[in-house]
Amino acid sequence: MNLERLPNEEKLSLCRKYYLGGFAFLPFLWLVNVVWFFREAFVKPAYTEQLQIKTYVKRSALGLLLWVTVLTTWITIFQHYRAEWGEVGDYLSFTIPLGIP
Repeated sequence: MNLERLPNEEKLSLCRKYYLGGFAFLPFLWLVNVVWFFREAFVKPAYTEQLQIKTYVKRSALGLLLWVTVLTTWITIFQHYRAEWGEVGDYLSFTIPLGIP
């Protein structure tokens, strides 16, 4: 998508939609929001909607960082303790690895 062709009001609307969509357990939308709108928020000359876009981009980056931190922590804990959790660890597993834990 070429953001250069969109009017500033549409850019703000799209940025807001991606920001709110991230709260629906879709943190990928926050990543897209940060990547697409970073230049609009921080590099382009100032315009009316830029302050709100900047806020959405910052919050999207924060939300994405939080998601990555939580997900990485969970994956690390699960991989490390799955075998010790016994049956509960097996129920949480999509596939049960073969072999001795």
